[in-house]
Amino acid sequence: MVCVSQDTCKGNPIEDPRLIKKLLELSDSKTEHLPGLLPLVPGMPVILTQNIAIELETFPNNTRYIHKPLYAITEIVRSKIECNFEQLQSNLVPIPLIEQTFRINIADVLPKDKKPKSNQKTILSIKRRALPPVLAYCIITHKSQGQTLNNVVIDLKLPNETDDIAAIYVPLSRVKRLADLIILRYFDYKILLMKPSKSQLAEIERQDKLYLETQMRFSKWF
Repeated sequence: MVCVSQDTCKGNPIEDPRLIKKLLELSDSKTEHLPGLLPLVPGMPVILTQNIAIELETFPNNTRYIHKPLYAITEIVRSKIECNFEQLQSNLVPIPLIEQTFRINIADVLPKDKKPKSNQKTILSIKRRALPPVLAYCIITHKSQGQTLNNVVIDLKLPNETDDIAAIYVPLSRVKRLADLIILRYFDYKILLMKPSKSQLAEIERQDKLYLETQMRFSKWF
């Protein structure tokens, strides 16, 4: 499941597809730490990005789309909760939506004939309502090599200077089934069309040759 943030401008829902896409792709550091898309898997560990209830010690460090979530049921392992919420098990707390406001420059999504001369006129104030949890456990591509994971959320939006094909196919091959994989956000489809470099092709050929030599030397094991 993926929870989609509720973004408005001057009290009105945002309907322009290009602006919606831009807002959902923004880094959390530019949206007051409220994600545009929040992938959710039952039982996954999360970290709260906001202080929800200090008295309960719910501190930040402790491919269906849901467009208007109301709350998320979260298990707080260590807290000062002395009673159960109605119809909820012990330590289960409903985490409500958080509202934050941020500013964004939309000059790059405006048609050329509508772009103003001053960049100041292309700044919009966006109000976002979204769930505050984020994923609590992340590893880099290099760290994931050789591992088989049960469920993964993968970020395929690469830095501009990255052109390593392994950065794409290593994380995509960490699960056994497509159903166990979620793509975090929009990405450029061209990265899936990257071809191996000369050094990578040479390494593949070296390993193929080594395999054939090993197969001949130890034929009884094949």
